[in-house]
Amino acid sequence: MTNAYRPILSELDLTYPQYLVMLALWERDDVTISSLGDRLYLDFGTLTPLLRRLEGRALIVRKRDPADERNVKISLTRQGRSLRKAAADVPKQLRCLIQLSRQQTASLRQDLKLLLQALPTS
Repeated sequence: MTNAYRPILSELDLTYPQYLVMLALWERDDVTISSLGDRLYLDFGTLTPLLRRLEGRALIVRKRDPADERNVKISLTRQGRSLRKAAADVPKQLRCLIQLSRQQTASLRQDLKLLLQALPTS
């Protein structure tokens, strides 16, 4: 997947893992690192460097949750929100590249969801 996305995402200056983080944040912003990690099936050690790089590009901000100082919340910046528009065609470009029908893509997505649900969590 990473190799398939690379030429498409290079225009956005994002890696595939960074793109996944941005997708998750475009769906639900202002979340804790742990909830973001749960949604992406990534552990803290994997997610932290990704977030650091995205923050360095001013796409996100990390800040302590005032309600619970132990938690760090991730929020999109204006620049991070505006990148969504530029990334809108990424799924279409990938579909053209892999040449699967919408039905095949939907079926594959459903199968992958079932696989993720079936995998042990620890």
